[in-house]
Amino acid sequence: MADNARAKRLADLIREVVAQKLQRGIKDPRLGSHVTITDTRVTGDLREATVFYTVYGDEEERAAAAAGLESAKGILRSEVGRAAGVKFTPTLAFVADALPDTARNIEDLLDKARASDEKVREAATGATYAGDADPYKKPGDDEDDTTE
Repeated sequence: MADNARAKRLADLIREVVAQKLQRGIKDPRLGSHVTITDTRVTGDLREATVFYTVYGDEEERAAAAAGLESAKGILRSEVGRAAGVKFTPTLAFVADALPDTARNIEDLLDKARASDEKVREAATGATYAGDADPYKKPGDDEDDTTE
């Protein structure tokens, strides 16, 4: 087993090499400038690497980018092996990152919360409290507290 620092360094190197190769080296039109490598994780034995990516566009462009990455997997793996200089080049698995969808979902929930807060603020405008200004009993306020 490799230590975590070595796996992290290899993951960072894989992310950089794949991003640079996608930007400059691969001529596939499905992998245009709208594919972004967001993260890379390597297993503890340094045999498998998961590369997370995002695609800015509609579902058709996402599917095309996924197919393009699958077809370029061999070229990218050989480039990683050349740059890393390790005994065994890790296999690459490309996974679409859920970060943009999660961020969009959070933004929608925050918009709903803001709208709900605004409704409460409007309902509270001009409202008064239900009780007296001082709702607590004080000694001597109650007439029934006569001691005999």
